[in-house]
Amino acid sequence: MRFKDLAISAPSQLLYGTAPHPLTTRRGLVIGGGTVYPEVNFTLPPTEVAPANLPAIRAMYCDMVQDICRRAVELEAEGLVLEFETLIEMTTNPQMAIELTKAMCDILDDHHQKSGLKSAFRITPNDTRELVRPPFMRKGELWDKMMLTFEGCAKAGADLLAIESTGGKELHDDALLTCDIAQSLFALTILGCRDMAFLWEHIVRIARATGTHASGDTACGFGNTAMVLAEKRYIPRVFAAVVRAISAVRSMVAYEQGAVGPGKDCGYENPFLKAITGRPMAMEGKTAACAHASPVGNVAAATCDLWSNESVQHVKLLGGMAPTVSAEQLLYDCRLMNVASRDGHAPMLRDWLTESDVHRDPQALILAPANVIRIAKVIVAADTRYAAGRQAALEALAIITEAHAAGALKLPDQELPWLDMLRDTLAGLPSSEEQFISRMMATVDRTKLRAEEYCL
Repeated sequence: MRFKDLAISAPSQLLYGTAPHPLTTRRGLVIGGGTVYPEVNFTLPPTEVAPANLPAIRAMYCDMVQDICRRAVELEAEGLVLEFETLIEMTTNPQMAIELTKAMCDILDDHHQKSGLKSAFRITPNDTRELVRPPFMRKGELWDKMMLTFEGCAKAGADLLAIESTGGKELHDDALLTCDIAQSLFALTILGCRDMAFLWEHIVRIARATGTHASGDTACGFGNTAMVLAEKRYIPRVFAAVVRAISAVRSMVAYEQGAVGPGKDCGYENPFLKAITGRPMAMEGKTAACAHASPVGNVAAATCDLWSNESVQHVKLLGGMAPTVSAEQLLYDCRLMNVASRDGHAPMLRDWLTESDVHRDPQALILAPANVIRIAKVIVAADTRYAAGRQAALEALAIITEAHAAGALKLPDQELPWLDMLRDTLAGLPSSEEQFISRMMATVDRTKLRAEEYCL
């Protein structure tokens, strides 16, 4: 499958809560059908994660889910999604993840039966392949256990299958630190896309065999790493914005293979994917401050179908346990968005959410609905994934340059030379994907890459 047209071609139609292809889950939750729901992501406090400690771990996860559901019912929530991001020790020991998934899904079933609370459960195993460098991407014990985690958790009650995959990260980490846009493009559109095609073929197959939904991937290890580095002033913000635009090409491959959404919350590239695929998307922004800082706190909500908090530890706050506090914050945000929709003011609220962020950071600027559509158009017009990534990067630079020239974007003086440097580098790259691969393979550090794992 290749997307050649946009599912949403007008910025006015790119709106929170509504997607051309809504997803209905088994407890009656319709995601992208007109209502924004909270997606609560939670994790353990510092704890020894081992099979011998499983009873205590299970008790903590069950306490989190029970308390979140209790508060959701008290606040008359229309529904919610819970995300279980496994810890590494749970993916390398799949039975732990499976048992925890079953215990939490049983609680959701119980609340659905007793109070009618609509819910869905997303399972996100770790991509443990990167534990070995250079990684084996298509075989080995780590791959086998990751697939067993997906299959076992799907059978145990999970509704949505997701992952933060890492194909190409073994080269992209260096590309970020050296601001090498050519290597970033190679890691994302060649290595990353090839790995995504292989990985998501397997995830989609598991979803279809288990009656679950292959939801989506996220370029967290690429775009979010760039965002965090830019926030700490280690790399230019314009570089991070360009990487984000390119990352949409990589994450799109999951949908080419059959993923149906909702895209995972930490994929800030998800607005591009919503415009291209029409599938519902989760987003995170200001409510993810418990996990990381970002410059896109409001604009991220403008196009979301699920509104998430990222990952919060099970620790005590004055208002209660942190996951429950996060759930309440998300629920109130969603209530505001849904009331605005009910009263016909969703476009106005979307525009306010956008306007409050886009003039302060190029990473926020490219997530404005009008700019999302511009970048999405050049992605689907391209003949290859490499061409799509290159054109997305050039379009992002054009958007940033135009906004700065018009006085609509603040940019530090030291970042301005990067606009021309990045544009010149991209313009000087080969037009042919084959020539680009040949050039890059002649320069990459082969000690960091198992080329055969990417069919190179």
